[in-house]
Amino acid sequence: MSTGHQKYWLFVALLLLTYKADAQLSQKSEVGFGLGVFNYTGDIVRTYDITTAKPAATVFYRSNISRVISFRVALTGGQLAASDRHNPIDSAAIKRDASFNIFLLEASTVFEYHFLDWRDDRKRLRFTPYLFAGLGMFGISGNANKPAPYSNVQLAIPFGAGIKYVLNPKYYISFEVGVRKTFFDYLDNIPQGNTRVKNYQYGNPNKYDSYFFTGISLTYTFYDIPCPSSPYGRR
Repeated sequence: MSTGHQKYWLFVALLLLTYKADAQLSQKSEVGFGLGVFNYTGDIVRTYDITTAKPAATVFYRSNISRVISFRVALTGGQLAASDRHNPIDSAAIKRDASFNIFLLEASTVFEYHFLDWRDDRKRLRFTPYLFAGLGMFGISGNANKPAPYSNVQLAIPFGAGIKYVLNPKYYISFEVGVRKTFFDYLDNIPQGNTRVKNYQYGNPNKYDSYFFTGISLTYTFYDIPCPSSPYGRR
């Protein structure tokens, strides 16, 4: 084989290797949906209680910025509820007998950090734990007889952790637990009130309400096929 032909096939081999490497980095976009539950903590439920869970669902789009960092936009909605009758925290809660049942819809943007290089097809690694944090906005409906004037649309800070497992090159599943820190004290519709007046209707004025989303999601990956650039540049 002549030297010219050797150079030609070497050039083709380099192109193929470059194409393969680029394809491994081309998992840019993902879409998915998940099912799970909402939980709440506030004046009625002080700590996470799975027995107060209500159904919720989410849909999302994810852009993979690098092998370990992703950006996710999500829309999550579901029911949020609690009652003093379910598991009263003290005798005052029994007397208060408060409850709420609302629908909550959240829009959020978060960054995800993956601890392992799980997208490398050359490795046998098929899972990774991850952390996420970002900014969200939520709206509520269903709270009647507002104890104070407030907006039904509020800000939240979502953060949490999860684990992802690869089913095949296009699909993977994930399990996630996320906290939504709010700057809002009326998810449970309980006013702060005056603690010197024993009407049993007041809440803790020094702590905002929070809610949680726990769920399992299925993700589909789109593969971008990069076009090889000309070695001679543009003309």
